Amino acid sequence: MNFDIVNENPVQQASDCLVIGILKGGQLSASGKLLDAACSQHLAKILNTGDLEGKNGETLLLHNLPGITAERVLLVGCGEQDKVSLQTLREAAACATSVLQKTGSENAVFYLAELAPDNDQQQCLRHMAEAISVATYRYDKTKSKKEPPAHPLQTIGFYIESGANETANDAVQIGQAIGAGIALARDLGNLPGNICTPTYLAETAVSMGKELGLKTTVLEEADMEKLGMGSLLSVSRGSVQPAKLIVMEYNGSGTDAPIVLVGKGLTFDAGGISIKPAAAMDEMKFDMCGGASVFGAMQAVARLKLPINVVGVVPSSENLPDGDANKPGDVVTSMSGQTIEILNTDAEGRLILCDALTYSERFKPQAVIDIATLTGACVIALGAHASGLLSNDEQLAGEILDCGRQANDRAWQLPLWEDYQKQLDSNFADMANVGGREAGTITAACFLSRFTKEFRWAHLDIAGTAWTKGHHKGATGRPVGLLTQFCINRARGSQH
Repeated sequence: MNFDIVNENPVQQASDCLVIGILKGGQLSASGKLLDAACSQHLAKILNTGDLEGKNGETLLLHNLPGITAERVLLVGCGEQDKVSLQTLREAAACATSVLQKTGSENAVFYLAELAPDNDQQQCLRHMAEAISVATYRYDKTKSKKEPPAHPLQTIGFYIESGANETANDAVQIGQAIGAGIALARDLGNLPGNICTPTYLAETAVSMGKELGLKTTVLEEADMEKLGMGSLLSVSRGSVQPAKLIVMEYNGSGTDAPIVLVGKGLTFDAGGISIKPAAAMDEMKFDMCGGASVFGAMQAVARLKLPINVVGVVPSSENLPDGDANKPGDVVTSMSGQTIEILNTDAEGRLILCDALTYSERFKPQAVIDIATLTGACVIALGAHASGLLSNDEQLAGEILDCGRQANDRAWQLPLWEDYQKQLDSNFADMANVGGREAGTITAACFLSRFTKEFRWAHLDIAGTAWTKGHHKGATGRPVGLLTQFCINRARGSQH
């Protein structure tokens, strides 16, 4: 899909459809008033009938309005004027896109940015471009019959007043790059475990590296054995699929210290010997969504050509029950030399992440963020709205929270107090891999923190935000937006 900036008055704008914001109570936006005047108050008459009240998400499609060049006008409710937010306009853009895809429109012009809060049209354009990209996502890679839209949207225009086209284009490019990164993460997450194996992820990284100019390295099990990654390798023992440690390096800023993104890549998690219940176990193909988000963020950073260095590290494995799989009570030795008593084989994500975190030290990073569908406890605590955040550095944590708000991909910080560490005490190793039922999200992060002493680190638990359940089951692509925003802000020098 192509995105353009247009400055044309809506009355003369030639388009398959114009998208116009309507405020609660049937109030017309500035562009709506221009259209209304051109068609002899036809819009006002329609609104007076009560067919559209202007509530959030309401839409009304009109055809062949007199005096207007465009074939269609789509009215979209944006709620109360003093409550219009970037989230409101994201949702309005997504609703409009859903309607447009059911029409014969192949192009459209959105006149919604004029409603942007605080007149921040650039941020509004970025968010609308992202929302439209997300709304047009379709998964059909494993379907025998592809059913593309009869008239797919080809071009979307965004109206702004003339004079700021360059900065507007930059904002749209950011939204488009993030939207494409989200689509990549969703594709990888939605693929079934028999296709999206650790080897498949590694091959995808190699292909992506060639396309985007990334330096890609794939460590095989023999390489990991030499490095002493006994914790990571213990998880893959129960599967015939070999583990991979995937490393993607983007160099946009010479020798500067990189940001390292570490994503959990469990392509299927049956729980191992501590096997999961059968109900909804199919959703454990989504246990690699942390790794998928790293792929998506790396793609977005590379496409935006950000002046920054970023390394993506994805430890990937399956976790299955087998005669050679981890057993409760086993003790393994991590790359750091610390020993771990495995009390629950279903707490395997931290076992592969800890060795990947230790491996990340070699890059001498300015910051490390790991992303993982790590604990069911995070779903209970925060639901599907916010990712859990824990960090050994308060400034870094605050920066990530700000990025989440900017990207509409929010996180919420939980404490990482020393008090919780004792729950990981073991009689037989340096630590246990679980700390009991209480504060499960926090003790999981406490475990990871023992491998992050050499750098500023934050952990994002995305167990509640990485995918949706029920009729609309599927990967969400979160937190690609947050991660990309973090890299954008660092590239702009807003935080160091």
